[in-house]
Amino acid sequence: MYRPARVTSASRSLNPYLVFFVVVAVVVILAVIIGLLVYFLAFDQKSYFYQSSIQILGKQYSDELSSPATEKYRTLSGRIESMITKTFKESDLKNEFIKAHVVKLRQSGNNVIADIIMKFKFTRRINEASMKSRIESILRQMPNNSEDLNMNPTQVISITGQDTIQLFTRECGVRSDLITLSEERIIGGSKAEKGDWPWQVSLQWSSSHRCGGALISNRWILSAAHCFRSHSDPRQWIATFGTSTISPQLRVGVRNILIHDNYKPETHENDIALVQLDREVTFNRYIHTVCLPEANQAISAGSTAYVTGWGSQSYSGSTVSDLNQGRVNIISNTVCNTPAGYNGAVLSGMLCAGLPEGGVDACQGDSGGPLVQEDSRQHWFIVGIVSWGYQCGLPDKPGVYTRVTAYRDWITQQTDFEHFQFARKIVGQLSQLQGKNKFFDRK
Repeated sequence: MYRPARVTSASRSLNPYLVFFVVVAVVVILAVIIGLLVYFLAFDQKSYFYQSSIQILGKQYSDELSSPATEKYRTLSGRIESMITKTFKESDLKNEFIKAHVVKLRQSGNNVIADIIMKFKFTRRINEASMKSRIESILRQMPNNSEDLNMNPTQVISITGQDTIQLFTRECGVRSDLITLSEERIIGGSKAEKGDWPWQVSLQWSSSHRCGGALISNRWILSAAHCFRSHSDPRQWIATFGTSTISPQLRVGVRNILIHDNYKPETHENDIALVQLDREVTFNRYIHTVCLPEANQAISAGSTAYVTGWGSQSYSGSTVSDLNQGRVNIISNTVCNTPAGYNGAVLSGMLCAGLPEGGVDACQGDSGGPLVQEDSRQHWFIVGIVSWGYQCGLPDKPGVYTRVTAYRDWITQQTDFEHFQFARKIVGQLSQLQGKNKFFDRK
């Protein structure tokens, strides 16, 4: 008779630590596999950009549709973008569609053509040709005669991110977040990031930052007249671009400087100047123009604006090397001119911006820099030029800016006259002007 072999207690039961290790390993492996599957199926997405042109049938083209600064341009473009968005949000691509933006309105016979860019997010494994056909099909489903717009979309073209940048930088007032058609838009803190304010210019005399400016074309910079009272030779000025004055992205020489004929340093009236570069600037994602407002563009008291520059952080302080930004509110001239404020010194060609309690303001070194506002389509407009103020950031003593809308015609006249006469009254004559004010120019 066989006797069963003796089984030890160690053989009868597995080591509990080994069991725990095996279970944990299996769970981890399963979790990794599931995570990878979820990632590749749902989160491994890539941004895709598409361009198309939409004919607006029966819509008469006018000069007002040539500039994104006009209300007519904003209204028509906004309606087109809203209809495209509504169409895709009601389609089977509602989760993949991100945004649509009109980059240009142009004339075609009796019709208007809107050039648009659309952004989608798909997984990397999509059939791009098939997806393009789906987008075209959905785009053609836009209802005609809706809101008085009879729209006829043309072929959809797939474009690269670089193509998108080139198309957007032809527009004025476009920040990096709009170029990427991003849904998240944050402006916070005091330090500006690369591409936040691509029109910002540092005007440097003998390689030292003196004033700010704003790029308004590939050859012209808008700044303040008082920046050039004591430094009149254009050959000694350099314009730099980028967020750093120490290591800028681009340096360009100055050919000429034009100041307003009626600039009065004693009262700060007509404190505006144009700087002509000695060569054209090639636009890119980080260097391009801000929009000029129309002469009749409303600037509402209480609305938000941003001032940018390399000025000092406190009165009588030193300028900084990294571009800073400040969020302020527009203050009516009536409020600004109260006895507690500037007691009538703010004239009709000027604009106030700051906070009632103070604390955020332009300061020395910010002179000539832009005060900008954003419109409903994420385009930015220069509404003010840093001009003067009492110290910096004090309650009831906001920054005072040259009101750009009041000089819109002057800017157009000067910049349209490319072959202007060099015998014209220029900056050198200003160096003879003297006069001290209790309110300082912010250079």
